[in-house]
Amino acid sequence: MTAAVTAPRRRRRWGSPWAWLIFLLGVSYFVIPLIATIEFSLRAAYKDPVTGEFIRPSLAAYELVLKDPKFVGGLLTSFRIALITIAVSLLLLVPTAYWVRLKVPRARPVVELITLMPFVIPPVVLVFGLIRIYAPPPLAFLNSTFGTEAVLVGAYVVLSFPYMYRAVDTGLSTIDLRTLTEAAQSLGAGWPRVLWSVIFPNLRGALLSGAFLTLAIVMGEYTIASFMGTKTFGPYLSLLGQNKAYEPAAGSIISFAITWAAMFAIVIIGRANRGRTQPAGAP
Repeated sequence: MTAAVTAPRRRRRWGSPWAWLIFLLGVSYFVIPLIATIEFSLRAAYKDPVTGEFIRPSLAAYELVLKDPKFVGGLLTSFRIALITIAVSLLLLVPTAYWVRLKVPRARPVVELITLMPFVIPPVVLVFGLIRIYAPPPLAFLNSTFGTEAVLVGAYVVLSFPYMYRAVDTGLSTIDLRTLTEAAQSLGAGWPRVLWSVIFPNLRGALLSGAFLTLAIVMGEYTIASFMGTKTFGPYLSLLGQNKAYEPAAGSIISFAITWAAMFAIVIIGRANRGRTQPAGAP
């Protein structure tokens, strides 16, 4: 009888200790301040209506923030402006990136350089330029709430350029633009129909990534909104920090939770989209 030859059992490799040390340091850099903020937000005392005793830790700070009408108003205003910003950014950048990749690929470095300009120009410089142009006559857009929010949307569209354009450009690099365009045009589709029915559906994951990055930027932006005097979420958190002790920490945690909820929505929607588009029999 021949002895059975057994394959050697592979040992699980856990990586270098230095890599784990760097990883743990990076996690600690983000997690420890978050835990400290949560712990501080729970220090607000809650007065029991029956016994009259003060209870710690408690969710009193979160309750006060959520009951504040300015919190709800600022959150809804920022969310509305974020949705408009996302829509305008997509309508502006998707056709631009599509046309550049399809017709003028040599212009890509120029377009990429333009979209990187928000990293060079600080928001405070941008907002003072907008105020100088749109506050005095003959434009005077900043004299009304609608005009102010319109200018604010334009500023946020500019701030979202680096993130939205790269998300769209990365998505376009994964599909065969020329073949899809020629196939759609051979069936009689015009350019608007090609963009709406062919390009946008194939970029769903990339567009969601850029959209939620833009949402996070708009929800947390302070400088431009503060100088324009709009009642959005960023200035509200800053004003709350000037007058309260524990409520600002609670508001920051709520904002953090909203952002992470958006990130999880990206993952869930992206997986659902991959499940619907995966061909039958694919692994």
